[in-house]
Amino acid sequence: MKNMDILLDEFMIYCESKNLSKKTMMSYEQTLRLFFNYLNEEKKIVNLSSISEKIIREYIIYIKDRGKYTVVGDKNSLKINKPEIRNDYGKKVSLTTVNNYIRNIKVFFNYLKDQNYIKKDIVKNIKQFKNDRKPKGFISDEQMSELLRHIDTTKFHEYRDYIIIQLLLDTGMRISESLAIKVTDLDLNYRSIFLTAENTKGKKNRYVYFSQIMQRGLKRWLQYKDRYVESELLFCTSKGTQLLIRTFEKKLRDYGKRISLNDICPHQLRNNFAKRFLMCGGNIYTLSKILGHSSVKVTESAYLDLTDADIRKNYQNFSPLENMNLKNKR
Repeated sequence: MKNMDILLDEFMIYCESKNLSKKTMMSYEQTLRLFFNYLNEEKKIVNLSSISEKIIREYIIYIKDRGKYTVVGDKNSLKINKPEIRNDYGKKVSLTTVNNYIRNIKVFFNYLKDQNYIKKDIVKNIKQFKNDRKPKGFISDEQMSELLRHIDTTKFHEYRDYIIIQLLLDTGMRISESLAIKVTDLDLNYRSIFLTAENTKGKKNRYVYFSQIMQRGLKRWLQYKDRYVESELLFCTSKGTQLLIRTFEKKLRDYGKRISLNDICPHQLRNNFAKRFLMCGGNIYTLSKILGHSSVKVTESAYLDLTDADIRKNYQNFSPLENMNLKNKR
């Protein structure tokens, strides 16, 4: 059996050849390095052939019971990052995070099995925890109007963010996708944006579409941007460089605080788009394509946050009896 670090390197090369996103690859590598540290320090295991289903289950319990940031892949990072000063240091790790660890470990061991590095499928019976997902916060029409009113569009960066916020809500794009848009990807006549495979999570080209209101907003933004900045990017900094995701996320939180709308994030706008699309009569198959999901199941599990009140309201618009032209209706 090869050294664990060598196997990890081979696995990451395999992931890269599968054209997985950098975010996914980083998640795999972080999970596996934490797991290897546990094997070395807690179990004194240096060879993967010594790992059993029981040991993996013990590790899952270990991670689940340990607090946040108390387990790290590189102990030298503790001196720099100082996790103990975080407000959530030591707090319980969420089941979502634990399930991500389980998924990543299963992918790795399935790879080892496929490559004949191990003979037994030791992760076959390891399942993720049942996790009742909380609906993401819905932003009402009034809240969105107030949020936009509190953005100063006389400033370049706030005017840019004003347009981005509306575009995310109107198209359901990921923030990473929107910040990578070039002006040439935009078709104002057909009200569409071409998202290139290199900038999408699923690594596939796709189109998203926007409304007439958004069309007018984008036209005005382009005229404004071109007066002050030369950049091929639709949304850039005042220096013409690409806007960082974390920078926009921080600015969005700041805008939210102006109206006491705390912890608003770009993904919340994507979620609101999905819910509003369904509430307006859109079907989930079309929604899945617009969002760039690999399957409808992904859309259902991640974005179907309809409450009983939503369903009741939506039903009234689509009641078969109300929409039938019956002669005895009174």
